[in-house]
Amino acid sequence: MKKRRILTFSLVGLLALAGFLVIRGGAAARSTAADDIDLGLVERGALEVTINAAGTLASPQSAALSWEAAGVVASLPVEVGDSVHAGQVLSELDPSTLDAGVIQAAADLARAERDREELLNSNLPLAQAQQAGADARDALRVAQYNHDVQQEGRRATAEAIELAKANLLLAEDRVEEAEDAYNGARGDLARANTLTRLAAAKADYRSALATYNWYTGHPTDLQQAMLEADLAVSQATLEDAERAYERLLNGPDAVEVAAAEARIAKAKATLAAVRITAPFDATVVSISVRPGDVVEDGTVAVTLANLQTLEVEVDVSEVDVNQIAVGQEARLTLDAAPDRTFSGVVSQVTLAGEVSQGVVTFPVTVEIADPDPALKPGMTAAVTIVTERVENVLLVPNRAVQAQSEQRTVVVMFEGQQISVPVTLGLSNESMSEVLEGGLQEGDSLVLNATAASASLVQGGRTFFGPLGP
Repeated sequence: MKKRRILTFSLVGLLALAGFLVIRGGAAARSTAADDIDLGLVERGALEVTINAAGTLASPQSAALSWEAAGVVASLPVEVGDSVHAGQVLSELDPSTLDAGVIQAAADLARAERDREELLNSNLPLAQAQQAGADARDALRVAQYNHDVQQEGRRATAEAIELAKANLLLAEDRVEEAEDAYNGARGDLARANTLTRLAAAKADYRSALATYNWYTGHPTDLQQAMLEADLAVSQATLEDAERAYERLLNGPDAVEVAAAEARIAKAKATLAAVRITAPFDATVVSISVRPGDVVEDGTVAVTLANLQTLEVEVDVSEVDVNQIAVGQEARLTLDAAPDRTFSGVVSQVTLAGEVSQGVVTFPVTVEIADPDPALKPGMTAAVTIVTERVENVLLVPNRAVQAQSEQRTVVVMFEGQQISVPVTLGLSNESMSEVLEGGLQEGDSLVLNATAASASLVQGGRTFFGPLGP
C-alpha cells in the first residue's frame, strides 16, 4: 500500500488554525451562504482508492475436445450443463465404422499385454536362456576341437603317424607288384584280372598317402582363418547367452518390459481415439455433434469448462500497476446483471508489461471463487480494484481543497463568513480526501467554489484571531 502524502502546516497556517479554533469556541456554529456559493460538508466515513478496468469473464480451465479418428458417432450420454468428472467417457464412435488401423490396435494391445505378462511372470525365458547357454557351450567345444585337431603336429599321435607311413609303404609295394603282374600277363583274361588288381592297389595307395599327408600336414591360410572365425563366433555366442541368463536371474529384461509397455501405450492411444473422455472435472458448455453424425479426425465434439472458479483478466496502466497486489478486494458489475455487484480477489499480477501502440499495460487477473450462476464465461465485466481503504475518518470534498504554496487549505463558512483553514491531508481518491489535521469537525460547511478573493483568516499579511470584520 502506498504511503499517504502528508501536507505539513506552515507557521502562518498554524496561527490561522488557532484563530479559527478561538472563533469556533466563542460562538455557536452555524452555516449560511449566499445564493452563489456552492457548499459541501465535512463528513466522517470510509475512503477507498480504486483502479477501474474492464475485461471478459473466462474459465481458468477449459478444453475443446476433438475426435482423433473418423467414424460415426454412436453415443453421446451428456447434455449442455451436465457436470462431468475426469476420465468420464462423453462420446464413442461405432466400432463397425472404424478403419483397419484402429481394429488392428485391439489385437496389438492383446499381444503386448500378453508379452508383458510373460516377461513379468513366466519362467520360460529363464529356462530358454539356460538352454541357449548349454547349446552355446557345446558349440564352443566342437569349434575348439575342430580348431585344435587340425593344427600341425596335433592331427595324430606318433604311433598313428608311423602306422600310416607303414601302410603307405605297403600300398606302394602292392602297386609295384600289381604293375609287374599286369605287364607279364598273357591273354585278355589274365590282363583284365591283373588290371583290376592294379587299379585297387593304386586306390589303396592314394588313400594311404592322403592319410599320411593329413597326419603330417597343416591347414591352409583360408582354412585357418575359417577355423579361427568359427571359434570366435562360438565364444561370443556363449558369452551373450551367459549375460542373458544373468540378467534374467535378476528379474525380467528391463528393455523388453519397456518395449512391451510402449506397445501397450501406443495401442491404447489408438483405441482411445474412438472415444471422447473428460480430462478434468468440469461442466459441459457446448456440444458440436450428435449420435449418427459422421466425423473426421479433428472434428470438435464437446467443450468443457471448470465453472467452480471464474476469472477476468484486465489491463492496468504502468502508472497504476504498482498499487495492485495479490489478495486485494475487487468488485465486478456486468451489463448482464445491472443491479448486482459481485466480489472477487486479485489472484495474479503479471511482472512483464505488454506494449500496444506505444502504451504499456500489465495484465492483472481477478478471481471469482464459487461464482454466482448469473456469471458466465464470455460476459463483459467492469472491475473495480480496491488498492487502499481507511475507515471512520474525516473527509472533505476535493473541490473544497485549495493549494497555497505547499499548504493545503479549505474555506469554512462560519457565522456567515468564509474562513480559510489549513489542513493536512492523507489518502485521496477522485472525489474525497482524508483529513489528518486541521481542526475541522464533522458537519462543518465548506465552500466548494471559493476564490482567492474570499474572506479568510489570513489576509494582507495579518492574522485575525477574532470574528472577521469588514
